[in-house]
Amino acid sequence: METLNFLTPELISNAISQIGSPAYVYSRETIEQRCAEVSAFPNAYGLNARYALKANPHLAILKIVEAMGLHFDASSEYEVMRCLHAGIPGEKIQLTSQQFPREHLTEIIEAGVLFNACSLRQIDAFGKAFPGSNISFRVNPGTGSGSNRKTNVGGPSASFGIWHEQTDEAAEIAAKHNLSITRIHSHIGSGSDPEVWKAVTEMTLAQADKFPTVHTVNLGGGFKVARMSSEKSTDLQEVGEFVKSVFIKHAENTGKEYKLEVEPGTYLSANCGSLICDVDDISSTGEDGYTFLKLNTGMDTITRPALYASEHPIIILND
Repeated sequence: METLNFLTPELISNAISQIGSPAYVYSRETIEQRCAEVSAFPNAYGLNARYALKANPHLAILKIVEAMGLHFDASSEYEVMRCLHAGIPGEKIQLTSQQFPREHLTEIIEAGVLFNACSLRQIDAFGKAFPGSNISFRVNPGTGSGSNRKTNVGGPSASFGIWHEQTDEAAEIAAKHNLSITRIHSHIGSGSDPEVWKAVTEMTLAQADKFPTVHTVNLGGGFKVARMSSEKSTDLQEVGEFVKSVFIKHAENTGKEYKLEVEPGTYLSANCGSLICDVDDISSTGEDGYTFLKLNTGMDTITRPALYASEHPIIILND
């Protein structure tokens, strides 16, 4: 049986009386707790935690996350601008976008935002615009992880990042524009299997070794969050210890001590909010059919079930 997490019937009644329905309600305490858990991710040689704000870009949430000491990963130039307008310093923002910026590139880079290329073309375009700069790039490690095919963003069926067999081409393009590759980024999806994280970590470290100027390895990807009582959340400490051990072993073998970055999004925001709505109407399709509750909201206000076939708890409160 699903139950309320941070809300109570009294709080819901107060929210409806003050702001109406439908409405989103968020828990600051839950957000701060998740930020603290991410900041405690095990590491060997330093950690920088980023919030992937595509999970929830609400300005109030961004400000809470920044106050908790986290940095940010933006998936579009418009998300970057949102952060900048919220007063977040550019050096705390990383841009990792499938689309090369078309409107705000100069403004973004002059603000100190870190550019993380997602394709060979992006490296070339950035190099032409800003020769002699620092850059990082995202690599597709050849494998991925996720609760279903839609949340697995690594491997041959994913368009995210430069294919791991093409990183030599990335180096050639960067050299043509005198770019220094300082960070390597990989992203596998939202899986919870420590063995997959271990394998991807080893591969990403091997890619980083190709570039003497690399000092940071970013293991992008989300952590599975249990929304339903039947699900199990990723144990960050368990996954982190696996990753930490790989970094230590790699340093012992190569002498290279890389700083670690992680960038969860959903892990911070998934269970921090609830959507309050009313039953607007009821209809039936007969004795052998169904009874439908028609709400005063729709799939546009909570898109993940449609996008990812994810389950979300539905709790009915009445007298």
